[in-house]
Amino acid sequence: MERKIEEFYKKWKNDIIRKPLVLYGPKQIGKTFSAIEFGKKEYKNVVYFNTENHKALKELFQKERVIDKMILNLSLLSGEAILKEDTLLIFDNVSDNTIVRGLKVFGSEKSEYHIIMIASSKEKLTEFKGEELQFKAMSSMDFEEYLWAREEKSLADVIRDSFTKRKTCPFHKVALELFQEYLETGGLPEVVLASLQGKDAYELDAIKQKIMDVYKKEVALNTNLIDIPRGLEVIDSIPEQLKKENKKFQYGLMGSGKRAKEYESCIQYLVSNQVVYRSYKIQNVKSPLSSCKEMDHFKLYYNDDGLLYTALHTNKKQLMSDENIKEILYENHLAKTLAENDYALYYYQSEGKAEVNFVIQNRNGQIIPMELIVKSNSKAKSLSMFMKKFTVMQAYRITENNFSTKKDVRYIPIYAAFCLDETKK
Repeated sequence: MERKIEEFYKKWKNDIIRKPLVLYGPKQIGKTFSAIEFGKKEYKNVVYFNTENHKALKELFQKERVIDKMILNLSLLSGEAILKEDTLLIFDNVSDNTIVRGLKVFGSEKSEYHIIMIASSKEKLTEFKGEELQFKAMSSMDFEEYLWAREEKSLADVIRDSFTKRKTCPFHKVALELFQEYLETGGLPEVVLASLQGKDAYELDAIKQKIMDVYKKEVALNTNLIDIPRGLEVIDSIPEQLKKENKKFQYGLMGSGKRAKEYESCIQYLVSNQVVYRSYKIQNVKSPLSSCKEMDHFKLYYNDDGLLYTALHTNKKQLMSDENIKEILYENHLAKTLAENDYALYYYQSEGKAEVNFVIQNRNGQIIPMELIVKSNSKAKSLSMFMKKFTVMQAYRITENNFSTKKDVRYIPIYAAFCLDETKK
């Protein structure tokens, strides 16, 4: 399955100041597969090391700092030739700083060897940092990549063209139907592949549950043992938190007597490791938006729409008929899409309870409010009130309707959320 990160890999390979690459992101999103596939296409051979519990590899990097000797020993360990400029070296499941320090040598001078390190814990990256390395985040498949996997690349191009040229999409109904199918699978490659192979809904749920168990196992690696059960409580409570009319995270929903102070650390752990995404409440709007956030008021979202779909115990019929379920999944999709395009997440709520689902700030400092409208009886007043109170150059309403512009507000169909990456520019 084609992934967007392939274009980045190509630029990295041809960079005259190329450094060892640290590719990071949650487990099960296709990091290893994408790197190996890129290696197969672009190099004469790929040499792969799983660093987990690899004692010999750790000993090598503890003892050796000379590149030629390291390459000779790596070749002996792998049983394969390592060619200058023509071999891709992949080090998977990197968590030990000894290995990272050893590989940093390849970034301290112009190297003829191409190295990708793969890590799942974003938290560990603070230990790895250094000018000798390059870092790149990866996430699960967005809707555009899902369309590519379904051999609907031309439809994805039409959606982007409609967004860019501000014109209606001629295949709006088809795109919306495919998007609702995407919500069922989500963007985890194993689930997408199973869906393409015609697996039933219960089989998809079983795969998603297995992946959720992997994420929960990651939580169990938390060094603070008290935070392990608390982290699991938070993950399990998110679907119920999002079902509320006020989706603000409430500790009491996990049981009486639960206090914010007890959960601060475990929530930060989940956010740092990209298991969940957090959106902070703002009541004022000024640049930078980070100066407006209220630390005690936030919402939490899953990092994959398909995992939330299964956690909500919903089905296709409910998705089509239950506007509350649809709103939850659409809002989670927007949060995930914006977060994975490197936007900090904020939502606006006035004292009078008017709410704008997301407020983002692009690289130019431009502030853009986004209001999600799903319910048929909604009068959609919050965005209008926001625009009267604060001066903004752009505003979006995200709906199930086709592209249009009305009274300085751009209407964007929910399936086109992946095009919001262009607002970064």
